[in-house]
Amino acid sequence: MYFAALLARTEDGWEASDTELDDVETLSDLTDLARDASVDEDTVLVFIEQEDAWFGVVRVDGEEDPRIYVSDASAAARSSYGEILLTDELLGREPGAEDTIAALEELVGLDGTEDGEPETTTDDDDDDGPSAGVVPAGPIGDSGVLADLGLPEAELLMLRTDALAEIADALGAAEVLETVR
Repeated sequence: MYFAALLARTEDGWEASDTELDDVETLSDLTDLARDASVDEDTVLVFIEQEDAWFGVVRVDGEEDPRIYVSDASAAARSSYGEILLTDELLGREPGAEDTIAALEELVGLDGTEDGEPETTTDDDDDDGPSAGVVPAGPIGDSGVLADLGLPEAELLMLRTDALAEIADALGAAEVLETVR
């Protein structure tokens, strides 16, 4: 079960709206959705939560690039909405690298073994760093995304259950968020 909401900052405080992510397939789509909710290109926050397994915050300020924080990247990677937030840039990968490697392997039928040989793994690759397909466990992204709005980085990193309510409370938007829950 997912919960997604937009919080748009206005002169009078925060306005919240429940949002459907059915038509959102990319971070660009999500950013456009946030910008459409913006009043005078002010800050818009997109909250996405999956049953206390993980949560994500996307901050859009006018035409600037979105800032993203995900509480547990490995849990989010198993979620269609989480995959939207886990961009190659956020994960420190070359854009499209995983897709290119997978496409080439499929094209030429490479799986790292000779025909008829069983697949084996070795520990020789451990010193080479993370592979392109590995998503780290734990938080990832801009942990200072809400610091100037009243939620310090250290507090954001400690949030686990009911995180969105605590974030909204720190921002002074708990009541408006609760109206769309």
